[in-house]
Amino acid sequence: MSDLYDILGLTRDASQDDVKKAYRTLAKKYHPDANKDDPKIVDRFKEVSAAYSILGNEQQRKRYDRGEIDEAGAEKRAYSNPFGFGGGGNRRRTSTSFDDFDLDEAQDIFTEFFRSSSRRKGPSRGDSPFEQSGRKRGLDLSYKITIGFDESINGSTRRLTLNDGRNVDIKIPAGIKDGQVIRLSGQGGPGFGKGPKGDAMVEIRVAPHPYFTRKDLDIHLELPISLDEAVLGGDIEVPTPKGRLTVRIPKNSSTGKRLRLKGKGVKRGDDVGNMYVNLKLMLPTERDAELENLMKQWSGGNGAELRKKAGLS
Repeated sequence: MSDLYDILGLTRDASQDDVKKAYRTLAKKYHPDANKDDPKIVDRFKEVSAAYSILGNEQQRKRYDRGEIDEAGAEKRAYSNPFGFGGGGNRRRTSTSFDDFDLDEAQDIFTEFFRSSSRRKGPSRGDSPFEQSGRKRGLDLSYKITIGFDESINGSTRRLTLNDGRNVDIKIPAGIKDGQVIRLSGQGGPGFGKGPKGDAMVEIRVAPHPYFTRKDLDIHLELPISLDEAVLGGDIEVPTPKGRLTVRIPKNSSTGKRLRLKGKGVKRGDDVGNMYVNLKLMLPTERDAELENLMKQWSGGNGAELRKKAGLS
């Protein structure tokens, strides 16, 4: 195999972005689907893909530049340590790590490269370094989707577009938490040779709600009430993730009073939480002369006495 930089038409001082751009240009030019009548194009595409599988990985590129691996990604039996680390001057390597390989490009490289190499009767020196590593199962690919708060409580179905362009419907289970991961078996990167495909790992992000918050299986709501509702009490409607409910406000309710709606929280399996409604007294934003006159006539408005009972004076 020729020098990997020559294959991609690059010099050794090219940046990683330059490597990626060169690969994308050549992969599009030599893709077998666009050149079905020219078998030589398939070999050229494999050559470009194999070159990128090393130069596209920053760590593998450094090892190639130092002469630790050859153009096929295979370990050289021994290599000189120009810095003299370890005292012996020579070191042996027995495995190659591809953990940092660019997953955005992996789907195209693996699918086309191994589709071609699978037609061979047996391994050859030009086989992919991924085949030489002995790994069979495809890579797990990571995705993230954001859902609404109500969806996380009630469950839903979301459509996800995979790296290869396919659409899959994901069932969002009721009660799912922010950061939880859903595994889609067999929806990841293609397997090596006849190996199974990897999985798609979908991380769920739950968007914040304007007035609901969640703590474990409990849902909390801060509910504004007016002065007359606080004094006189009464039935009022409150929103919940499953629809509106009527709750009774006790007479003489103060800010901070908490009402419990049993069983109206998050349901997960056999467990179910509660919903807590925290009352917050809100006075009119504009001056109300009638309310002021009423307060002047009210004999119970002794704030000093209330602060004294609370130990604040």
